[in-house]
Amino acid sequence: MKIRIKGNSIRYRLTQTEIAGFGKNGYLEERTEFLNGAVFYYCLEKRPGIDNLQATFLDNRITVFVPVSIAEEWTTTEAVGFNNTVPLGDEKELFLLIEKDFVCLDHTFEDQSDNYPNPNKACGPAE
Repeated sequence: MKIRIKGNSIRYRLTQTEIAGFGKNGYLEERTEFLNGAVFYYCLEKRPGIDNLQATFLDNRITVFVPVSIAEEWTTTEAVGFNNTVPLGDEKELFLLIEKDFVCLDHTFEDQSDNYPNPNKACGPAE
């Protein structure tokens, strides 16, 4: 699972295996360890009783909560992703996005063998 944070925007990208695991277990967690022993966690959790994506940040852990209906659709169909803008008060908002991770069309050094095929890439010779 990858995380991208920019200002008040959080985006998670998941590979095929991660999507399958999340569909089965309803939970996924990654961690980043630092030299001083600190650990930063980012998690995805299926949660009943909510209608849209939500998030918390507690004890060095970002958790994005996914409604059961969205989790089911996302993990069993071709749906690429879901988003929600959460009002924080004082005219502030938090944008949340979960999406399937596609193979990059440009060159990258990361392993993309478990990413979804990119729909913007031709898959063979033109006829």
